Amino acid sequence: MTAPGNAREALVLVTDDFAELPFAGEPSDGDGPIDWPGYGRSRAAAAARSGEAESVVCGTGTVGGVRTVLVSFEFGFLGGSIGEGTGARVAAAHAHAREHRLPVTVLPATGGSRMHEGMRALVQLQRLAGESALTRAAGLPQLAVLRDPTTGGGWATLGAGADVVLALPGAQVGFAGSRVRPRDADPAAYTAESQLVHGHVDAVVPAAELRTVLGRWLALLTRPARGPVPPPYALGGTEPSASGREAVARARRPERPRAEAYLDEVFTERAELSGDRAGGTDPGTLCGFGRLPDGRTAAYAAQCGTATRPAGFRTAARLVRLAGRLGIPVLTLIDTPGAANDAEAERAGAGPAIAELFGAVAEARVPVTSLLIGEGGSGGALALAAPGRTWATPDAYFSVIAPELATAILKRPPEDADGTADLLRLCPEDLVALGVARGVVGARPEDASAPGRG
Repeated sequence: MTAPGNAREALVLVTDDFAELPFAGEPSDGDGPIDWPGYGRSRAAAAARSGEAESVVCGTGTVGGVRTVLVSFEFGFLGGSIGEGTGARVAAAHAHAREHRLPVTVLPATGGSRMHEGMRALVQLQRLAGESALTRAAGLPQLAVLRDPTTGGGWATLGAGADVVLALPGAQVGFAGSRVRPRDADPAAYTAESQLVHGHVDAVVPAAELRTVLGRWLALLTRPARGPVPPPYALGGTEPSASGREAVARARRPERPRAEAYLDEVFTERAELSGDRAGGTDPGTLCGFGRLPDGRTAAYAAQCGTATRPAGFRTAARLVRLAGRLGIPVLTLIDTPGAANDAEAERAGAGPAIAELFGAVAEARVPVTSLLIGEGGSGGALALAAPGRTWATPDAYFSVIAPELATAILKRPPEDADGTADLLRLCPEDLVALGVARGVVGARPEDASAPGRG
């Protein structure tokens, strides 16, 4: 299947029952707010070529069983540029979404602001951002599907400002369009694939798969679970550790169940967010939304046993804030030797990123459930732990810092690390006694059918 060429082809790609919203107040046939010579003729010619009266087509349609407001850009109308008519239509679409409690899905293909309307066109970006903010405050999801091209203000508002950003393969995506970027700029930097690598896009989706993927996202973001997520059952060993050194050794076993196994146990399907929207990704941190066996949705942020990068903390914070706005409870899985502490991590803002996640969890507007499934190394692990709602598996440990590093801080010889582990009281049972953990989870009973336990 080829990528859609115009606004209505893009709509057909994702829905079978698009119904256009009525819109009154189209601009006159004059030369616009700054009397650009020949602008009226240019609009008329664009309308004749494209069959559209403006650069956006707005309406509603069903995608994946979910009714959504759809805003599709028509690049054939003056390059899909954003003018006053565009702003008015998009504002009306958002107002309809808020009135009828519908998510908003935007399919941009735009070169940015319309030159023929000068600053009256540019300030439409503020209008678009304002409408998006009102819809966000109403607790409604916003999704974007980036088409070719998505540049300028269209990318910097409706595109990058969406909660979930998907893109078609090979789409040109960037704030600087091809005619204004530096001559020596690497064109590969202005692609959907590059934006994915650098944390600004959640997924690049082939056209043939777009309806399914978009439908999955819409379904997940509009069907929140009721109440907190129960902590999952233990998937590894269930016997308590005899000592701190044994707890550390068990948590570090390569064959121990990791985050992917727990997520597969809890959810029947998942959709992942990717990136921190600040230039980074962390493959060792999985964040997204998943369907529980009852069909409802919970969000998750899971560490995969590696040192967590600043991008991982920021992506998890992004996840928690989004889940809070949408009323979706969160499950976090803790498993890290600690925050990455190399020079690159410091330059990327390890401290501020951890602080951001601490704040997001502390301010969460939905219940957050945490399960320690392996290593719990210092603040890099604690940032993902919900105060008062953290459990542990038997093959895990939580410590103020890794025993080896604690030994170094205390100026003891390295061979004392095992003894230090014993002194730190880091076993799951110790964590319960210290009030750090609420309980130690056990194995799933043979006759249990629901994930987790209260």
